[in-house]
Amino acid sequence: MPRLEVSITTRDGVCPASVFTPEGSAGRWPAVIFFMDGLGIRPVMWEMGQRLADHGYLVLLSDLYYRMGSYPPKVPAQVFADPQLRQELSKQVGTLNRDRKISDASAFIDFLSSRPDVKGNRLGAVGYCMGGNAALMAAGAFLGRFAAAASFHGGNLAVDQPESPHHFVKKMSGRVYVAGAIEDASFPDEQKQRLEKALTDAGVNHLIETYLARHGFAVPDLPVFDLIAAERHWEALFKLFDETVGR
Repeated sequence: MPRLEVSITTRDGVCPASVFTPEGSAGRWPAVIFFMDGLGIRPVMWEMGQRLADHGYLVLLSDLYYRMGSYPPKVPAQVFADPQLRQELSKQVGTLNRDRKISDASAFIDFLSSRPDVKGNRLGAVGYCMGGNAALMAAGAFLGRFAAAASFHGGNLAVDQPESPHHFVKKMSGRVYVAGAIEDASFPDEQKQRLEKALTDAGVNHLIETYLARHGFAVPDLPVFDLIAAERHWEALFKLFDETVGR
């Protein structure tokens, strides 16, 4: 696996990250920022980053929890079965407000812009769960920098709070794809409708879909992983990026 470990200097410290490129090839590739899910960096995130890279992209996967120091990889089944571990996870997720997400995204953009193996200056963004929220926040904060952004079972995308991503869609200059899950408390129908209206009113090219699966369907190490929904997600993601970032 051609995974390169790197360190990115941010406003708040040094963020460890991984860079993935297509296996068995060299050259320059369009770049994608991969925003991790709430469970953090672990082997399955690397596997997903490499699968995306092998489709023809340079993929940057960063540890958004770097401010809290290093931590052992989480095992989802153990976390969800233990109330104390769930509480610790909730605290980690809660450390990432809009200001921190945008500040980190700025550092990631600068890092990719400095690499000679990155092709073009418009990026892609994709995220899962918490990362889906971060991907849309990044797309709504940097006018002209993102050709596309995708959120898969992302949460709190259109809530009644000042930091909600749907308040900042006017700066989205690329295409947006959002895939929610059925009966998802973090992104219910009310939020889908609110996000749909915000994107439509702003004239953003977008598509919001609901998969017949549970929250977390795309990530293989989660108990709710759904192979059919996951493969659908890969098809949608590849299509989105091939038609935007890859051009």
